[in-house]
Amino acid sequence: MALYYYQKAYHSIKRKTINYISYFSLSLGLLLLFWSFYPVIAFEIYSRLFLQNNPINPVAQGEVSSLKEIKSVLGEFNLTSNNLRDFTQVNLWFPAAKINSFNQKKINIKKYYLSIPKLNIKDALVVVNGEDLKKSLIHFQAQSLPGEYGNVVIFGHSTLPQLYNPKDYQTIFTYLPSLDKGDKILINVQDVNYEYEIFDMRVVNPDEISVLEQRNDGVYLTLITCVPPGTYWKRLVVKAKLARMQ
Repeated sequence: MALYYYQKAYHSIKRKTINYISYFSLSLGLLLLFWSFYPVIAFEIYSRLFLQNNPINPVAQGEVSSLKEIKSVLGEFNLTSNNLRDFTQVNLWFPAAKINSFNQKKINIKKYYLSIPKLNIKDALVVVNGEDLKKSLIHFQAQSLPGEYGNVVIFGHSTLPQLYNPKDYQTIFTYLPSLDKGDKILINVQDVNYEYEIFDMRVVNPDEISVLEQRNDGVYLTLITCVPPGTYWKRLVVKAKLARMQ
């Protein structure tokens, strides 16, 4: 005669329901985690395979002294850098003294409009020497206007693709990495239309300030945003050159 016997425990419907909810919650959490990090991982892979990861026009150490005042716009390559506390405010990127010491050219035009047909961006406001990236794109430290010899540098925000809205200036440049060489960027300045054609795209570290350098051998446009999506670790630089004007 057996001294002990075992009986399979009976799980009630309530217990089974709790188990199912637990499994569902775990699966949903993993899915959301993947959903959040996938754009970052995908961009890293894409940039390493298809984008160049070096400066457009390296500047020798002795030649960058005039650009040191604007280095903080790109931030230090440090995830804890405090000059990126609010990357939507230009006045936090630079102390006022440094801005005033920069040799700015007087620009009478205060705003114009940018369109990128491939990204469904139409007539996005660009403010010349503006401060608030929540309200517009910013033409940073203007030395020339679109259509003129020089390098027009425009900054715009980006975020995770899941949050993208082409009419929201905090997300407007999210899909900038999807552009290709030969794509068009349209600029409208006081009813004069300029068509730029992309000729170079690359990712640079935040200390590569040569991308802000003025070049007087052509009519250039540079678009800059933070990458990977939703981070400020590196900068995507999109270079374009004037193709025609209307």
